[in-house]
Amino acid sequence: MPWFFWSFAVVSWIVGLLGFGWGWVIVGAWLVSGLVVFVRPVEEFLARYLFRLRLPTLVEEQRLRPIWWQVIGRAGVPEKRYELWIQESDEPNAVPTPGHTVGVTRWALYNLPPSHLEAVLAHELGHHLGGRDWLSLLSFWYSIPARCALIGVRALGRLMKSVPAVGCAVIGFLLIGYVGVLVAVLTFDDSLVLPFLFLTPLVAPPILAWLSRREVLQADRRAAAMGYGATLIQVLYGWQVQHQQMLGRDTSRRSQLMSSTPSPAERVRALETLTSQV
Repeated sequence: MPWFFWSFAVVSWIVGLLGFGWGWVIVGAWLVSGLVVFVRPVEEFLARYLFRLRLPTLVEEQRLRPIWWQVIGRAGVPEKRYELWIQESDEPNAVPTPGHTVGVTRWALYNLPPSHLEAVLAHELGHHLGGRDWLSLLSFWYSIPARCALIGVRALGRLMKSVPAVGCAVIGFLLIGYVGVLVAVLTFDDSLVLPFLFLTPLVAPPILAWLSRREVLQADRRAAAMGYGATLIQVLYGWQVQHQQMLGRDTSRRSQLMSSTPSPAERVRALETLTSQV
């Protein structure tokens, strides 16, 4: 619901900013557009072009399939319910995907032993457990505007960090324009709905980032419930060693607040707590 609400706010905000006289038609069309997710080829389109995934080759399929059978056997999931895709990434976990798409990174596929790869696949499956596939796909579809806005906020943050002069100038210009529009709305609009929607960019990004981090931790929790908690901890430590990074490295408070994934240290601490309770 938070993703849907802030996506609705983003769409309404853009329509109001551009001054469309029939803006409610655009908002209504966006709401009705959710019906497309019930067309199965749409999932393949999202996986291939939005998540930048690819189908495994024959050799990759031969490596993945027996390990995947072990995971879905433990979870009690039908064999043909989900389809495996490959993400070209050096991270231990792929980007969370909705619907019937389960991603695994190239790094995990080619660097992990079978037992560790099985734990990673259990984590990826954990993103799909605990809810209905069609509902997760519908939720993701309606969250796209909010996710795009969050990506834009992160891009501005990276620009300000890498090129402070340019980044501060761009952000200052945007803030001046935003405050001007907000003051005009507060002055001339009789209702409180539109001003409230204009305030959402200030509060939505950190909350949405927190929801994304929470989703990753929940997937770890579900994988641990299947018996993969200790192995996932080994995977995270191994990834850190291979990339010569410290598990508990310090990051700025702003980076932690806006990050869509929890730090490896946070994931390890949560998994250690879960495994100690078993």
